[in-house]
Amino acid sequence: MLLLIAALSLSYSMAAGQENQSPNPPAPPLTAGEQRREGRPFATLEEEMRAKRAIHFANKAHKDNLIRARDLAILGASLADAFKEKKHFDRQDFKRLEKAEKLTKNIRDAFGGSTEEELIEKPPTDLADAMTQLAELTESLKEKVEKTPKRVVSAAVIDEANVLLELIRIVKKMTKT
Repeated sequence: MLLLIAALSLSYSMAAGQENQSPNPPAPPLTAGEQRREGRPFATLEEEMRAKRAIHFANKAHKDNLIRARDLAILGASLADAFKEKKHFDRQDFKRLEKAEKLTKNIRDAFGGSTEEELIEKPPTDLADAMTQLAELTESLKEKVEKTPKRVVSAAVIDEANVLLELIRIVKKMTKT
C-alpha cells in the first residue's frame, strides 16, 4: 500500500512539474510546398478575403472603364451627327463635349496616364473635319479599352486619350471664334 501511495505521489509531482514548464516554441512558418504536403491552407482567411476584395475592385474598375469608353463613343458619334445636321454647336452640344472631355480624362487616369498634352498628327482644318476626327477617335479609344486586359497599363490607350483631349480643346477653340 505504501508503494502504491509513493507511485501516485511521484506521478502527481511529475504531472504538476510539466504544467509549470513553458509550452513548446511555435514551429517556423512553412513554405508553400510544405503547406501543400501538410494539408494546410495557403493563406489565412483574412488574406484570402483581402485578395478577393482586390479582385472584386479590379473587376469593377475594368467594368467602369468599359462603360465610360462605350458612353464616350456614343457621345462622339452623336456630336458628329448633330453637327452634320445643324452645322453649328448649341448649348446642349457644348455640354456633351464637356461630358466627353470628362469621360476621356477618367479613362486616361484609370489607365495610369498623366496630364501630358499630345500633338495631333493631322490637326483638323475646319470644324467639320474636327467633328469627323472626334467620332473616329472616340470609337478607336473604345475599341482599345475593350481589347485591354484588366490591371494593365496601356500606353496606347493613354496616348489615344491624350490625342482626343487635344482634339476636344481644338474643337472648343474653333467653336468660340
